[in-house]
Amino acid sequence: MNATAAVLDFALDARLDQFPPTLLQEGRRAVLDGFGVMLAGSTEDSSRIVQQQVEHTGGRDEATVYGAGLRAPAALAARANGTAGHAMDFDDTQLSAAPDRIFGLLTHPTVGPLAAGLAAAEREGSSGADLLEAFLIGFEVECKISEAIHPRHYMEGFHSTATVGTLGAAVTAARLMGLDRPQLAMALGIASSLASGIRLGFGTMTKPLHAGRAAENGILAADLAQRGFTAGHDALEATWGFFRVFGGGFDAERLSPGDPWTLLDPGVSVKPFPCGSLSHPSLAALRELVAAEDLGAGDIERITFRAGRNILNPLRYPTPNNPLEAKFCIPFLLSSIVLRRRAGIREFREGFVHSDEAAAMMRRVTVEFDAAIDARGYDRMRSAMDVRLRDGRRFTIEADTYPGGPERPLTRAELHEKFTDCASLVLPEDETRRVIDRLENLESLPRIPLLLSPGS
Repeated sequence: MNATAAVLDFALDARLDQFPPTLLQEGRRAVLDGFGVMLAGSTEDSSRIVQQQVEHTGGRDEATVYGAGLRAPAALAARANGTAGHAMDFDDTQLSAAPDRIFGLLTHPTVGPLAAGLAAAEREGSSGADLLEAFLIGFEVECKISEAIHPRHYMEGFHSTATVGTLGAAVTAARLMGLDRPQLAMALGIASSLASGIRLGFGTMTKPLHAGRAAENGILAADLAQRGFTAGHDALEATWGFFRVFGGGFDAERLSPGDPWTLLDPGVSVKPFPCGSLSHPSLAALRELVAAEDLGAGDIERITFRAGRNILNPLRYPTPNNPLEAKFCIPFLLSSIVLRRRAGIREFREGFVHSDEAAAMMRRVTVEFDAAIDARGYDRMRSAMDVRLRDGRRFTIEADTYPGGPERPLTRAELHEKFTDCASLVLPEDETRRVIDRLENLESLPRIPLLLSPGS
């Protein structure tokens, strides 16, 4: 199979007026969610450092760095906004359609193409309809490549949000810039060499930088290709191409952009908690138990958490040294639910992460590898908890579904609530309502800078 040609055909031929209405609806939801977590993430330390470095670098006034009161060259704005979009680990995740892939861990599909798209669209004077079209195309390419590449890519340590996200961002930028077929082929080749990111960075500032660099490199690849820069042909399937070098190969039948659209089948998870998605079924299940039984920390003697390698390897910190590690620390995450009945953006702050109450509760959480759960495979985010109360009662909870997942999608009201909570860190309430309205009517915007009112 000529995988590169298949991607080129799709990326150049797809048109917004041919997209199914349900896809446009889900695309607007993805943009709304992605922009919201971008606004919130712009306040994180990792984002502030990137913003400072972008400002110091300087350059042409081409695109907005959201939440920073800053403008920068498009590629640098994409870096800053992409980093912000992943800084809280609150952005959506792609679900796998195949049982041999790790469910929920294919990629974070929105932020790379969206950050690249926002910056490129602003520079190019594109409309909201142009942005939505290019975003959906780049999103789909990213997801299908993530589904097709052999799973060793992720399992052996590459972070697909960084690697495959670069390709999705490049396609989005290329569509907005009007690249022709030879130019887009070169952009994919350039992006394949620029792609990088390893899971060593999980729990550090480098993880969100992966999304920022994916967005930046996507624009860089498109810019260079438009100017005549060259790369190897057949970038995806060549002997030393992306699929073989990064994953050892790919499954051709899974590389079928638009058939079906990943955003519709199997869909994506919109995160209800700003932390590793593999914890979400357990957090939701424990929250339901704590609410139903009206439990507090004083009622609980011990929680034993059980899961397979797909859960325990990424959520690897036994105790958190900082809020970033807390997002991948099972004892902290469960303790947050018990102590505050939530694990939201305000729980991942130094004061609470290092509080005496959190430390005391974490000492009552045990994490165990469960061979039986592991043997059932990685096609679901399976876990179990044994909760022992001080009055002698015991509860055993098994979890593999969660709010925001395909079985329990967030309602429009819940999505608005999440966006409002995120935007509250940088926008006044009236401006937040205006931004929601603009994003839900994205195709009506004549230009992308109109997302925010002047001075916001």
